[in-house]
Amino acid sequence: MSDPVYISEIFSSIQGEGMLAGRRQIFVRLMECNLDCKYCDTDFEKSDICRLESKPGSGTFVTIPQPISIHNLSSLLDDWLSQMPGAHHSISFTGGEPLLYADALAEWFPLIRTTLPIHLETNGTMHDALRRVKQCVDFISMDMKLPSTAGCSVQLWDLHALFLQEAYGNNVSVKVVIGELTSDHEIRQVCDVISSVDVTLPLFLQPLSMPDGSIGISAGRILHLQELASSRLPDVRVIPQMHKLLGAL
Repeated sequence: MSDPVYISEIFSSIQGEGMLAGRRQIFVRLMECNLDCKYCDTDFEKSDICRLESKPGSGTFVTIPQPISIHNLSSLLDDWLSQMPGAHHSISFTGGEPLLYADALAEWFPLIRTTLPIHLETNGTMHDALRRVKQCVDFISMDMKLPSTAGCSVQLWDLHALFLQEAYGNNVSVKVVIGELTSDHEIRQVCDVISSVDVTLPLFLQPLSMPDGSIGISAGRILHLQELASSRLPDVRVIPQMHKLLGAL
């Protein structure tokens, strides 16, 4: 019997970030996080209520009690996939930080993976936890938290390096949120971490989204940071949060 898993919300939408941007996914957003990034727009506090989309893609929600069992989640996935056969590319476990539930997910993922590929969105700081689940993960979208945008109180470069080494081989890509104050030094640090594992790994520069919907970095600064990263890495892409531009969840 796995440990309880607390889920903030379950919904169907377009992936707006990273390698799978543009793909339709079922999102399972887990509660709780080990970081507190200043740009985070997610309420990840633990609650006894989960928000469940009443119909995939409807944008309307009902509430169901926590914690959620693997049996209940599997039944939900089967129902949604029967309603919309072929529509979904994968199921994205996001957060919060999903790897806080690594012991439970190590039991969940083998069953869920028989239905859809597993996409893990993570802040890239919990390499030991990743080791427990990675054999059942098909895609890893790893954030690197820049001091200029995330505002974390501790430097995370060493943890990011350990995580990327552990993730290598699992279709891993790296995403960083960039803002007007993002420095050249930070981008060089990102490139150093990626190069230490595999210089060909994709890097996604994601312009900072402001609460009012605007972009918190100028086009000129974006181009400069992309040029800098591209002088060190062969695959650097700029992708804003597409789901926000579309008005999707």
